[in-house]
Amino acid sequence: MTIDELYKRLSSIHPGAVLCTYTKEKVEQMLPLINEINERKKDQDTVILAHSYVAPEIVLGVADYTGDSFKLSEDATKVTQKTILFSAVRFMGETAKILNPEKDVLIPGPLTGCSLADSITGEQVRKLREQHPDYTFVCYINTTAAVKAACDVCVTSGNVMKIVESLPTDKICFVPDKLMGENIKSEMEKRGVKKDFILHDGCCYVHETYDSDLINFFRSQNPGLKVVSHPECHPGVALLSDYVGSTGQMVKYIGEQPKGSKFLLLTECGLNARMHYEHPDMEFIGSCSMCKYMKSNSLENILETLRHPEKAEHVDIDEPTRVAAKKCIDAMFHYANL
Repeated sequence: MTIDELYKRLSSIHPGAVLCTYTKEKVEQMLPLINEINERKKDQDTVILAHSYVAPEIVLGVADYTGDSFKLSEDATKVTQKTILFSAVRFMGETAKILNPEKDVLIPGPLTGCSLADSITGEQVRKLREQHPDYTFVCYINTTAAVKAACDVCVTSGNVMKIVESLPTDKICFVPDKLMGENIKSEMEKRGVKKDFILHDGCCYVHETYDSDLINFFRSQNPGLKVVSHPECHPGVALLSDYVGSTGQMVKYIGEQPKGSKFLLLTECGLNARMHYEHPDMEFIGSCSMCKYMKSNSLENILETLRHPEKAEHVDIDEPTRVAAKKCIDAMFHYANL
């Protein structure tokens, strides 16, 4: 890749964050790292998966597959390389390992946690099951392998409504995202579906910060503004949004809108950056809310992982946990395809 090619990709991104401002000098400094990463991944039979929330230079410079956590896990089942380098957070690498036990899965970022995934443990789920034996336990994909192993069915932000409605039970314990759980309850009520919910109190620290005042302010300044939000946001935000959906669904929705449309994206600003590149004929406004975990991924630590894989963080899951977690994920595919 040349400086001009890389600069053309990155210079279209201007969400207002220092980390996403690209001068030709900055791109020139990145290029040797990008070229060495792309050479090494081929030589080392490695594929790079990158979540849309990581830095644009990773998504547009070295990633072989990009998307949300579920799409990337699906992509991981299709790759032929022996090693998966997952530029995201650990629970996503775990999901890839659950579905691809024969692959070596590496996580490059130093901050591999997630405020949402880390809000509940497998042991806490087991204790909840003892207290509520008649409930079906539904977990968001943004959970650890241990939590998935302790639950009945997994869901994504894209298929959660269909699966919850399809479950042959009216008693559901949803973990760990309380705000998403509230949005599920509201949607089921709209559909006339009677379900009794128990919710955990976890949340994504990025999405929980958005509120109705923010939406009202930007609407007052931008007539015709389309507000697009993630279901991890507060129900009041979802109520005022033009569209609520997963990262992948947001991308699809934006692509279907007429040229010149103006959007406020209420999700991590990595998606904002990606949309700047993919839709230069659209306008994206608002501040940039960054996830410290996702943004801990960098070209430098990806390259260091490839140079010294023996020192990298390898995702290892004991076989009983992996099998139980896969059963939970397989149940998701079953109900999603009904």
